[in-house]
Amino acid sequence: MADDLAINSGPATDVRVDGGEPAPVVRRTDWWAELKGLLWLIVAVLGFHSLVAKPFYIPSESMMPGLLVGDRLVVTKFPYGYSFVTPTFHLLPFMKGRLLGSLPERGDVVIVTPPGTRTDYIKRVIGLPGDRLEVRGGVVFLNGREVPRRAMGDRLLPVDPNNQCTSYGPDAIIRGADGREMCRLPIYRETLPNGRSYDTIDSGYSFGDNYGPVTVAPNHVFLMGDNRDNSADSRFPVEPDKGLGGAVPWENIGGRAEFITFSLDGTATLNPLTWPKSFRSGRAGLSLHPQKDR
Repeated sequence: MADDLAINSGPATDVRVDGGEPAPVVRRTDWWAELKGLLWLIVAVLGFHSLVAKPFYIPSESMMPGLLVGDRLVVTKFPYGYSFVTPTFHLLPFMKGRLLGSLPERGDVVIVTPPGTRTDYIKRVIGLPGDRLEVRGGVVFLNGREVPRRAMGDRLLPVDPNNQCTSYGPDAIIRGADGREMCRLPIYRETLPNGRSYDTIDSGYSFGDNYGPVTVAPNHVFLMGDNRDNSADSRFPVEPDKGLGGAVPWENIGGRAEFITFSLDGTATLNPLTWPKSFRSGRAGLSLHPQKDR
């Protein structure tokens, strides 16, 4: 009786067969619990991307010289509140306005989804509701006053697969002291009425050098790329230029760009040995908030 009691009351792993070693207990995987855990993880990631912050990849030259093709950055979702474009995949139907909304500031770099599309663009806020905006000879005028800009000379950026320097004429590519090809870009530092400054590219006449005047409608913002010669922004129609079609409703603003996490020059292949050399040095951690001139 005592032996029977010991066998019946002991842990499962202590059960003995014919007085031999303990017989192992086979524990089956609870696949339903594993699936639920994975689903909750996906929900948490999508929730964070939709409501807090998400990564963003720079696919074009429209925000050069500050942002290069291949830059990866962090975009926060909450600074301007939430709208139908806030979720990562833009699955919500159109809803006018914003929840906990606030307008961007002049100079903010924002993610925008043009009306009627699901494509994210990245541009800079230049005009706010009620502003009278005009571009004359490449110079921006806000409410009848010229936005000051100062020539900063040429800037040299390395030519690589992500910066081929093909949009600035045959004289833009030069050889550096080390023999490497460099892209020479004329830089102008622009200062908005609130004192926020940033660098732009203006390499000569382009179709967007003369625009307006227009008045920015209520709850709209006027957006421009820093590369004034190569940016499909509010100066251009949606078709055929793939622009923003004028000032954009504020509910189409998806978030604010904060800082660069890392940058790739496009030289990486499937060979892992090429990956370290494809990282651009000196770009990780760069803030995308414009400085204020003193």
